[in-house]
Amino acid sequence: MGKKGLVDVLLAVGFTAASMLLGHERPPGDWIRLDLFGYALTALVNLPIAVRRWAPAGVCVFVCAAWTLYVAAGYWPVVNSMAPLLALYTVAALRPVRTALACAALTGAVWVYAGLTAAQSSMATVAAQAVVFALVMCRFGRSARVSGKREERLARLTEQLRTEQQDRAREAVAEEQARIARELHDVVAHHMSVISVQAGMAAYVFHTSPETARGALDTISDTTREALQEMRRMLKVLRAGPGEPEEGWASYDPMPSVTRLGEMIERVRAAGLAVELRIEGEPRPVAPGVGLCAYRVVQEALTNVLKHAPLARARVLVVYEPHHLAVTVTDDGTGTGTGPGSGSGAPPGRSDPATIVPGTGHGLIGMRERARLYGGTVDIGPLGEGFEVRLVLPTSARGTERRGDASGV
Repeated sequence: MGKKGLVDVLLAVGFTAASMLLGHERPPGDWIRLDLFGYALTALVNLPIAVRRWAPAGVCVFVCAAWTLYVAAGYWPVVNSMAPLLALYTVAALRPVRTALACAALTGAVWVYAGLTAAQSSMATVAAQAVVFALVMCRFGRSARVSGKREERLARLTEQLRTEQQDRAREAVAEEQARIARELHDVVAHHMSVISVQAGMAAYVFHTSPETARGALDTISDTTREALQEMRRMLKVLRAGPGEPEEGWASYDPMPSVTRLGEMIERVRAAGLAVELRIEGEPRPVAPGVGLCAYRVVQEALTNVLKHAPLARARVLVVYEPHHLAVTVTDDGTGTGTGPGSGSGAPPGRSDPATIVPGTGHGLIGMRERARLYGGTVDIGPLGEGFEVRLVLPTSARGTERRGDASGV
């Protein structure tokens, strides 16, 4: 039994006790004083209030029937007049209007019968009382019904809002995890690929060309240092809370951007991959996120070439368009190269083309996710015997609108 059920039981017991105490007194006029049968009828009229919420219409009909029998037996009607009104209120609060009106008519009819039996008031007075009391109870009941519906709706909306907030929080965590995973992949995969190639070269020429081996070790040292620097920068960003001062950031190198592609390409060249960088258009500052996105996509594309086609020749083309930044990375898939496999009898071209099928791999997915984040697109596919990665990023609001129109949005 809930709290409301307990309240109804207390109401039923209270109404019964009050009616019995009132009926125990000498009634006015010729009404019969309560006897054992009268007490039983009083209990029948009032005790059903305990279950008024379970079957409102049934309780109302039963109470009115018991009250009619009570009045017909000659007992004072006023003694048990409250229970029928409360039963009618409950019907109006919990049931449709049609049911409430039917119960109001029944209650009013019993009230008129009781008034006429008393023969103390005129027919007009009794009818007016019946109509007023019935309408007042219905009005109060309908108001309670509307209020209850509103509370239920607010409760549902509150729960829906709480669920949406939890979903947004989970999505934010998932997006942050994906962002961290992309950064880790970009930093670790690229630098480890360079280190792996250089380590293989150093081991290959260790006895025949000590100077070349020493240069490879120097490249490994520089690459390791840069990887650690980027890892520290990323950890600094993750640890810094909103609004916290960015103290100590001056000790870190600038964030990777499209303006630092030359440094990365020099490092890739040192790893043995022939790379050409070409810039068209007037270079201009771009948003930090756009610059970082372009840098990471080029980094991932060259890393794939270094891993899967170390003997190929790669070409990086950066085009500054009026409202876009276009970056294209291509490779010929074959070539002489200067990597650790050159001259060693290793087959030219890609070592495992199945590993770079468009749309597979965390790196390629990361490219598309980065581009989508900044309103751009990435096209990845074969180009002759090689491969092409083309990135287009908007650099202005107009560029974003044009990209949306082109994509049918």
